[in-house]
Amino acid sequence: MLIAEVTGTVVATRKHESLTGSKLLLIRPLQGSRRGETLVAVDTVGAGKGELVLVATGSAARLGLNVPQAPVDLAIVGIIDQVEGDIKGLPR
Repeated sequence: MLIAEVTGTVVATRKHESLTGSKLLLIRPLQGSRRGETLVAVDTVGAGKGELVLVATGSAARLGLNVPQAPVDLAIVGIIDQVEGDIKGLPR
């Protein structure tokens, strides 16, 4: 899993049928090897711009979506309320 910040939205009027009705968000991981990259994730929890989120990756992302055959490798599965401890790259 990654901790990321939601930085925007993506509108795609044509997409894979398994993504119909799904909200796509731009995220920026705050730690890990993909730190600072802009990525697209499917939102499963109603996250919004500026929020810190938990992002499932790989096959776990498809499970979070409840669609095992979906062409998804990043899914937002939680909105972070608070982090205790020091995580490099995480804003305080």
